[in-house]
Amino acid sequence: MRTKKQKIFLSLKLFLLVLFLGVIAAFYFRNSILENVISKIETKLDHDYQCDFSIEKAEFVGLSNLEFQKITLVPKDADTLVNIENLKTSVNFWQLFVGDIQLGKLEVNEGFIQLVKNKNGKNFDAFLKNDEEKKSDDKPSYAKLAYKILSQTLNLVPTDMSVKGFEFRMDDMGNKVVFDFKQLALENKKLASLINVKSNDFSQDWSITGFADPRDRKADLKFFNTKNDTILIPYLDKKFNLKTSFKSIHFNLENLDMSSGELHIEGFASIDDFTVNHAKIARKDVLIKKARFDYHFLFGERFIAIDSTSKVQINDIKCTPYLSYTNDDDKIYAFKLEIPKMKAQDFITSLPDGLFSHFKGMEAQGNFSYNLNFEYKKSKPNNIIFDSKLKPEGLKITKYGKADLNKLNSEFVYQAIENGIPQRPIVVGPENPYFTPLTEISPYLQKCVLTSEDPSFFNHRGFINEAFKQSIAKNIRTKKFVRGASTISMQLVKNVFLTREKTLSRKLEEILLVYVLENNRISSKERMLEVYFNVIEWGPNVYGIGEAAGFYFQKRPMDLSLNECLFLATIIPKPKGFMSRFDEQHQLKSYAKQQNDFLTRLMLRRNIITPTDTIGLFPVSLVGPATNLLKPKVEVIIDSTATEDFDF
Repeated sequence: MRTKKQKIFLSLKLFLLVLFLGVIAAFYFRNSILENVISKIETKLDHDYQCDFSIEKAEFVGLSNLEFQKITLVPKDADTLVNIENLKTSVNFWQLFVGDIQLGKLEVNEGFIQLVKNKNGKNFDAFLKNDEEKKSDDKPSYAKLAYKILSQTLNLVPTDMSVKGFEFRMDDMGNKVVFDFKQLALENKKLASLINVKSNDFSQDWSITGFADPRDRKADLKFFNTKNDTILIPYLDKKFNLKTSFKSIHFNLENLDMSSGELHIEGFASIDDFTVNHAKIARKDVLIKKARFDYHFLFGERFIAIDSTSKVQINDIKCTPYLSYTNDDDKIYAFKLEIPKMKAQDFITSLPDGLFSHFKGMEAQGNFSYNLNFEYKKSKPNNIIFDSKLKPEGLKITKYGKADLNKLNSEFVYQAIENGIPQRPIVVGPENPYFTPLTEISPYLQKCVLTSEDPSFFNHRGFINEAFKQSIAKNIRTKKFVRGASTISMQLVKNVFLTREKTLSRKLEEILLVYVLENNRISSKERMLEVYFNVIEWGPNVYGIGEAAGFYFQKRPMDLSLNECLFLATIIPKPKGFMSRFDEQHQLKSYAKQQNDFLTRLMLRRNIITPTDTIGLFPVSLVGPATNLLKPKVEVIIDSTATEDFDF
C-alpha cells in the first residue's frame, strides 16, 4: 500500500508530465495558435473599430521568437493608421503561459504610425470611442488601477530594442509633424537614439540617451538637441499659438512600488532654459533658466496626491508642494505650498524673465517665508479653506525696477495702454485743471465706490481673503472664471503701473506689487484713493472724476447728488458701455435702477448713509457731452384731439 509521501510524489510527476505535454503541444501547434489569434484580432478590429487589419506573414521562430512582415491597419474610408514592413520580437514563454505578456527583444525596420485629421474626420476616431460599460457601485482602487496600467505598459517595453527607419507622423488639417526614428536602440539597459523632427517650417535632430530598465521599473534619461542647440517643440505653435523650447530635459524614475495598498512613484525631472510664449501668459518670451521637480506621486484606495516630500525648484526659489484629490464620501481638492525662509533678493533675481518685467532691476533687503493652505469640498463649496501667509523678516525695498511705487506720492503723468496702444497722457496733480483732491470729491461718491468696489479698503493690506474664497468657490462651481477678487489697491496698481491685458504675467505682477505697496506703507490709503479717483476710466476717453463729473452732469465732483454718485459707481466695471444702461427716452433701464436701489439699501443697512440722504432725489439725467453718445431720443407724441370739445 502506497504511503502518503509516495502519493504526493506521484501527483507531482503526473502534473509535470501534463505540463510538459502541454508545452510540447503548444510548441507543435504554436503557428496554428498564432494564426487563430491574428484571425480573432482581425475580426474584432473589423467589427468594433471598422478597420482592416492584415499581416502578410506571421510565424514563430523557435520557441518564443515571433516574426511579422507587412503589418497594416487601415480604418475604412480613412488614411492608413499603421504600416510596418518588418517586426521581430520575443516573448517570455513562461510569463505568457501564465497570462502575463512580457516582450523581450524587439526589432522594427521601416514603417510608420500616422494620425491624420482632415475635413473627412480623424483616422483614429474609432479608437477614441469608449465601449459602453455596465455601471457598478464598486469603486476601483486608484492605486491598483494605476499600478495595473503602468505594469502592463512597462511589460510591453522590450528589454532589448532596435528601431530603424520608423516614423511617427501627425497631420492636423495641414499642420504636419514627422518624428523619424533614424536610430532607437536599447541594449544592456542603455538607450541611444537619433530622431529627426520635421514640421512645415523647421527640421531638428533630437537625441534621448541614458539608462532604462523596464523590468526593474527604473530609468534615467536625458533629452537634448544633437547640435547642443535649443529644442523647438513643433505643432503647438500652429495649433495653439504656443511657442515652447528648451535646452535639455533630464528624467529619472527611481522607484515604482506597490505596498500596503498604496502605489509610490518617485524620481525627478529637470529642465534647462525653458522658454514659453503665449498671449495669455505674457507679451514676451518667458524664460526659466533652471527648474527641477523631485516628485513623489502617491496613489491610494480613493485618493491621488503629490506627496509633501516632493520638492520644486525654479532658479533659486525652492518650495514644497502638496496636491491631492480624494473621492470617497465627498470629493475634496487640497493644495498646500511652503517656501522656506529665503533672501528677498534671491527671490527677485530668480523670477522668470519676461513674466515679471516690472521687477527687473529691483533690489531688496531681508528675508521672508510663505505658506499657502487651500481646501475645497464639493459638498460644502462655500466653506473653502484659503489661508495665505507671508512672513517677512527685515524686508525692505531699496531700489525699484520699472514700477517705481514712490511716484504715487508726487505729481506724475499717467498714460493708459489699451490693446498695446498708449492713450493720451493725463497729469495726476495740480497742473491738470481736472485733477480733484480727495477732499473735493463728494463724500457720497467715495461711499458709493468704496461700498461697490472695496468696502474694507481702509482696513486691509491689499487683499481680502474672504473675497478670494468666494471668488474661488464660484469659479469652481461654474467651471470657468466668472468672478475676480480685485481690491482698489489692485485696480490702482494695474492702472498706474501695469496694463489692462488679461495675462498671467500681469496678474502675478499685480499681486506682488500690491503686497510691496501696502505692506511697506509706501503711500497712505487716502493718497491711494485720491490717485484712484483721478486715473480710472469713467467712460470712452474719460479719465479721472474731474472729467467724468463734467462729461455726464456738467458739475464739479463735490456737487454730485447721491443718485449721480450711484450711477458713476455702477459703471466702473464697464465704463465704455454706459450707453446700454439708458432706454430710448434717455432714462435708466430697470436693471440699472435695480443696481442703484441695491447699492442704496446696502449702504443704508451698513449705516453708511441715512434715510434722510435719500429724500428729494431726482432720477438720473445726463446733461453733459455724454448725451451725444446715447441713441437719438424718441419723442412721445400725444394726440391733442383726445382732450378737445369736452363740455363741463
